[in-house]
Amino acid sequence: MTSSEHTVVSRKAGQAEGPSQSPRGSGREAGSKRGVALMACLLADLVLGEPSPHPVRGIGALLNAGKRRRRATSPWGAFLEGLLVVGGTAALVGAGAAGVRRLAQPVPALEGILLKPALALGALLEAGDAVHGALEAGDLDEARRLTAWHLVSRDTAHLTASQVSSAVVESLSENLVDSVVAPAGYFLLGGLPAAWIYRTVNTADALFGYRSEEFEWFGKPAARADDLLNLAPARWTGAAILLAAGRPDLLPRLPREARRAQGPNAGWPMAAAALALGVRLEKPGSYVLNERGRPANPGDIPRATGLLRRATAVALAGLVTTLGHGP
Repeated sequence: MTSSEHTVVSRKAGQAEGPSQSPRGSGREAGSKRGVALMACLLADLVLGEPSPHPVRGIGALLNAGKRRRRATSPWGAFLEGLLVVGGTAALVGAGAAGVRRLAQPVPALEGILLKPALALGALLEAGDAVHGALEAGDLDEARRLTAWHLVSRDTAHLTASQVSSAVVESLSENLVDSVVAPAGYFLLGGLPAAWIYRTVNTADALFGYRSEEFEWFGKPAARADDLLNLAPARWTGAAILLAAGRPDLLPRLPREARRAQGPNAGWPMAAAALALGVRLEKPGSYVLNERGRPANPGDIPRATGLLRRATAVALAGLVTTLGHGP
């Protein structure tokens, strides 16, 4: 977002220069172009799939290089090192994205192509379809393997078909936030730099933003930044899922169910999917969502992917309507 978009001018200056020169007019034009770019991005996601090599792998390599160089022995030292690694990598990626944006801005569709690797709707839904295919073929071991490989970090070795189905629905709905809705929202707010800074923080959280003896303090900046950046997108995604299901009447139940899951954000889209599909979603030993729902079964996976496609349309339409006119 350029500084000119934030410039405040007097009414007299605005009258002298004409409406086309006003910050509001330029903001609307920028927002409109970003809306076009976002549509191009989604089309590229459907047609082109995932690029190879993938830019997120490069971001991961930078983050891992910083991780390998940590030296601190105290908690606060580790925290500061983690902050420097995440902040430095995000600044570098954001600066690179800003440079690329200047080249791509005259052609909104090109900016959408450059945004594409930050979003992954197609790959997410394909992962769900692959697990469903294995379950339908009666190959539970393969379904467990695919679930662990593509979607979850939990141990899947002994999950039943119902538990695998639950894990897939949970992961698909949760990942709709950081794979689609959040990067799209930040793109509409701040263009390519904002979207790619978000993706950098989210990647850092996936790499070392979890509680363990090794990463408790080093990973805390990434985890807290990711929580903060996902606060609004997670809640809007949960609402969009229920709206896409035609169940706005369930919105009052959503906050209570969402609080049953761990963390401030993951429960919102997962609880919405549980309520919309009428199923019980459970991570053994951690949480149960929509406890009175029926157990999940393999048929709920295609139901979930269909619902999430519709929820994506609802969520993005809302984002474009509210954010797509520029600052």
